[in-house]
Amino acid sequence: MSLFKKLLPDIVAVILFAVISFVYFYPAVTEGRILAQHDAVAGIGAGQEAKEFHERTGETTRWTNALFGGMPTYQLAPSYGSSKLLNYVQNLYHLFLPTYVWYVFVMLLGFYILLRAFNFKVWMSALGAIIWAFSSYFFIIIAAGHIWKFVTLAYIPPTIAGMVLIYRKKYLSGSIVTALFVALQIVSNHLQMTYYFLFVMLFMAIAFGVSAWKEGQMNSFLKSTGILVIAGLVGICVNLSNLYHTYQYSKESMRGKSELVKENVANQTSSGLERDYITQWSYGIGETFSLLVPNVKGGASVPLSENTTAMEKADPNYMGLYTQIGQYWGEQPGTAGPVYVGAFVVFLFILGCFLVKGPMKWALLGGTIFSILLSWGKNFMGLTDFFIDYIPMYNKFRAVSSILVIAEFTIPLLAIMALKEVIEHPSLFKERAKAFYISLGLTGGLALLFAVAPRFFFPNYISTAEMNALQGAIPQEQLTPILMNLEEMRVAVFTADAWRSLIFILLGFIILGLYCMGKLKAKWAIGLIALVCLVDMWGVNKRYLYDGQFVAKGSDMKPFLEPSQTDKEILADKTLDFRVLNLSTNTFNENETSYWHKSIGGYHAAKLRRYQEIIEEHIQREITSLFKELPAAGGDMNQVDASHFPVLNMLNTRYYIFPLQDGNTVPILNPHALGNAWFVDEVKYVDNANQEIDALHQMDPKHTAVVDKRFAAEVKAETAVADSLNTITLTAYEPNALTYEVNSPKGGVVVFSEIYYPGWQSFIDGKEVPHGRADYILRAMNVPAGKHTIEFTFDPKSLHVTETIAYTALGLLLAGAVVVIVLGIRRRGKDA
Repeated sequence: MSLFKKLLPDIVAVILFAVISFVYFYPAVTEGRILAQHDAVAGIGAGQEAKEFHERTGETTRWTNALFGGMPTYQLAPSYGSSKLLNYVQNLYHLFLPTYVWYVFVMLLGFYILLRAFNFKVWMSALGAIIWAFSSYFFIIIAAGHIWKFVTLAYIPPTIAGMVLIYRKKYLSGSIVTALFVALQIVSNHLQMTYYFLFVMLFMAIAFGVSAWKEGQMNSFLKSTGILVIAGLVGICVNLSNLYHTYQYSKESMRGKSELVKENVANQTSSGLERDYITQWSYGIGETFSLLVPNVKGGASVPLSENTTAMEKADPNYMGLYTQIGQYWGEQPGTAGPVYVGAFVVFLFILGCFLVKGPMKWALLGGTIFSILLSWGKNFMGLTDFFIDYIPMYNKFRAVSSILVIAEFTIPLLAIMALKEVIEHPSLFKERAKAFYISLGLTGGLALLFAVAPRFFFPNYISTAEMNALQGAIPQEQLTPILMNLEEMRVAVFTADAWRSLIFILLGFIILGLYCMGKLKAKWAIGLIALVCLVDMWGVNKRYLYDGQFVAKGSDMKPFLEPSQTDKEILADKTLDFRVLNLSTNTFNENETSYWHKSIGGYHAAKLRRYQEIIEEHIQREITSLFKELPAAGGDMNQVDASHFPVLNMLNTRYYIFPLQDGNTVPILNPHALGNAWFVDEVKYVDNANQEIDALHQMDPKHTAVVDKRFAAEVKAETAVADSLNTITLTAYEPNALTYEVNSPKGGVVVFSEIYYPGWQSFIDGKEVPHGRADYILRAMNVPAGKHTIEFTFDPKSLHVTETIAYTALGLLLAGAVVVIVLGIRRRGKDA
């Protein structure tokens, strides 16, 4: 009973978190409605072939041919046997709450665990959890469907809680917490977020180290650091299958270095993405004030006509135009919303810079500045270039603006530390009055200045891209009044939020003042501040994740419930394996085609780099030619010159889905598709990737294979012999296993219309033989004379090794958890 009484406040806090999370999504959750997010829908299409394979065989395929001609499933569905227990632990951790409700619940619970590890009292910890969890970015990524990213972020605070426990010499419990949440982070599969927070942990470890040095406790610090590293390694090893194969895949994906030497050499990095791709989404320097005033740049890239404040200033003559112009006027290509951490939270953060003592303050302040500077990307290119060129793995990740998640962590953590100081020492309001009023001036005062003089601080309310578009579409004599009215509307949007932030800062300041003057008790002050912060941040979040976005359950499956007439006609073709190019949609931004067919296109942020380069250099050009030539030929591919589409033909593109004027589509059979495999007449060797990809412009892949000289041993030119009697037929197809029957009087070189990727094994009559790469992305091999059976299988041996290590680490983690529980029970028994 005494244990229950001791835990009761924590239990109440957890229940409160569940209630808050449920209320946010009411009534959508009770009505069973869902968010039909682009990424979630895309995931259904991309994973359908692998899902059907698993249902039919009970096995998991690590390869799918459903999108981009073929790619590993490592980052499509990273599921491994060793991770099944972790999935159960996740369900237990979020108390089996409904989807959406548990998203916010785990975000709240994780930060609560962190603050309890720091020895914060229950209700202060609950307040800290609220100001962390309700940061706008988290709700924006839920709305966007970036659930892997969201869940990874939710597991970061409890991971750091484990770190705190270890440095507080609670070695065993800290180790288990660290290892467990490292494992849960990684299984959530958004390594970019995990990578960013390694910097936070480094800053905090330095802070603990400085404190240990000052206190003469360096031996204890070094011991704790060693234990922390070991605990982290256990958590990593539990996910070794995922991490290792993601690492291997990254070298072949867009996250790896291109073999092409491009004209803009400065844009390339040593081993990752191009600089302009990394920095495409760079937060504007002025845009950083969204931390304090959410609509400093207008909010999300949604129609301006949807903003009530803006439309109050709109000229009725331009109403049609305002349905096409977005609310956001910053310089990013587009955004789903701003990073807003709460106006009063920023006040407390600034106050913390004055009141909080010790190295941890400097670690959190340094992390905040570090995050903001790197989020500027191309707007602060000196620092960005340094990290791209010299910091390991930094060039593997795009959208540098997302590093603001660090500031979203460090700001509320320092803020709640500041509030703790004030609550425990109310005399600070008089003793350090200057700090309070400076903080008020830097936040509330700045918000006031924004409200009364918006054009002084932000003279431009139209982005460069918008201005170029408007100048190209609107006559000059009409442009000036439109620009004036547009600026007036956007100023109104900005100033409305500036006044709003000022009000919340003043409310919080008044509550603090009343408490310090003895007019409020501590619990009431904490409760009122929690209410102020929650109302503030809740209101902003409801702009980006609101009930109207939720639709009836099953709507996410609507594109997949019934194939279109075009799909049905293609599906009637029982040819064992071929590809489809959908020209009626955004070919490289959708996976609905992949649900029904093996698609040339698709949607994924980490497709194979060589395939992306083929898209850019060849497929896009060939698509442009198709739109020109097919209508002129009356839709008859027999009347179109096949030499204009060599890459699509070698990819065995058997059907094109072509749009019609009435919104319908029509399937067009391509008689020039080269099939599953073919013998070539000659092999042309080249010295490098540039020559290889360029050669596809001049050669006919039906007769000639272009091969990088590195694969000369696997694809021998002297064996290529023209012979009309050569035949090769695909006789069995699975996504991870292909079987061909070949008959060749003289033998020769066979090119397979399958994407080349290390890890595929090839066999002739059951004996393993090597194969090489041809035509930049395809497989090729030497085949001896006679009748043979050729097989390709994808079952990397590394999977079995990493799974063994993962199960071992999982056993260690479970054993440690049992020991912690047993010792905890014994200790409670002695205390009783």
